[in-house]
Amino acid sequence: MITGSIAMGMAILLAFLRVPLAFALLAVSVAGIGLAINWTIAFQLLPLTISDAVLSYDLAVVPMFILMGNVISKTGIASDLFRAAYAFVGHVRGGLALSTMVACSGFSAVCGSSYATAATMAKVAYPSMRKYRYSDELAAGTIAAGGTLGILIPPSIIMVVYGILTQTNIGDLFIAGVVPGLLGLGFYMLAIRFVAARNPEQAPQGEKTPWSEKVRSLAGVWPFVLLFGLIIGGLYAKLFTPTEAAGMGAGLAILVATLTGKMNWSTLRGIIVDTAYTSVSLYTVLFGALMLSKLLTLSGLAAGVLALVQSTGLEGTALILAIMCVFLVLGCVMDSMAIILIFVPLFAPIVVAQGFDLVWFGIIVIVVTEIALITPPVGMNVFVLKAVLPDVPVVRIFRGLIPFILVDVARLALLIAFPSITLWLARTVG
Repeated sequence: MITGSIAMGMAILLAFLRVPLAFALLAVSVAGIGLAINWTIAFQLLPLTISDAVLSYDLAVVPMFILMGNVISKTGIASDLFRAAYAFVGHVRGGLALSTMVACSGFSAVCGSSYATAATMAKVAYPSMRKYRYSDELAAGTIAAGGTLGILIPPSIIMVVYGILTQTNIGDLFIAGVVPGLLGLGFYMLAIRFVAARNPEQAPQGEKTPWSEKVRSLAGVWPFVLLFGLIIGGLYAKLFTPTEAAGMGAGLAILVATLTGKMNWSTLRGIIVDTAYTSVSLYTVLFGALMLSKLLTLSGLAAGVLALVQSTGLEGTALILAIMCVFLVLGCVMDSMAIILIFVPLFAPIVVAQGFDLVWFGIIVIVVTEIALITPPVGMNVFVLKAVLPDVPVVRIFRGLIPFILVDVARLALLIAFPSITLWLARTVG
């Protein structure tokens, strides 16, 4: 247990120091197993873990969803979605921000990445908000917060990672994420309306769009409806597995981009190279996380933490609240993927021992990591946005995020208090 504790501490320290997470987890895990048991077993487990993961049917879902998200983000299809959203709600006060949030949710439904959502919508929506004299706080805050929907509204790469780490059905996670994701969208839109009502100068009214233009704008929405309907509808109807859905979604995204004239050989080559690079990076991180999970078991740390929690007398909702507080604090200083990879294998056995559903726990953990993406001082979505919008100070972005963080905390409390909000759709499908 002592070796496992030291290894866990080293993994956290290396994550704080911004050492590449894959190398940090692999080095700490191999060294920990070597010291806790022996080096021969440590070096035998490494290739076995990698080969098992590479040959895993479930893990094949990762590059397919990354490919689908890259096709959508790099072919300009997101601009059509934003124009359609603006046509319907752009004329109300704060309408551009509301349009951006709706576009973020739609883009998230076929992207699966918070960073890609934030970066893409910054290029698509921010120029329009600046043109209509929106404040930097509301404009940047809306985009950064809307980007977080990318990891909750399915398909989501983090859901896939969580499902692999905890052996939870990925299809159930996808379906369970729909209602909390839509709830998050609704809460974010309420936050925008509140800011617009309180400070009208921050959110001027846009121009009203004629109905004929509104109808024409819907022509740009069909790729998103088609892809989301194929993936979630197919999973809901049990027509295919998440891996099959990912492959079909990626193929359909390429077909849609080609038919709409937004795909050429140069673009496709760049998309494939970027997908390969991102997939290899994520696979390497997952190898490290799976090795760390083995270390936690072999060193006795997981059992020791479970015994420690039981000795405190915390149980039920009080225990979940304590775990969420740990995640919230960690989210202020660590990347969300690092939190999932390091701490979910530690807490998942405790949650199971308490009789909680791992699908429900996965969704509330993802909501916590959403909050982590926009909280200071790290807030990775903020720094992604800063890279795209170098003229907007980081302080202003964080200031604009305050209303969104508050409603996020309220949503988290609601999902913890009423697990049925998360589980009823997945149970209906089951």
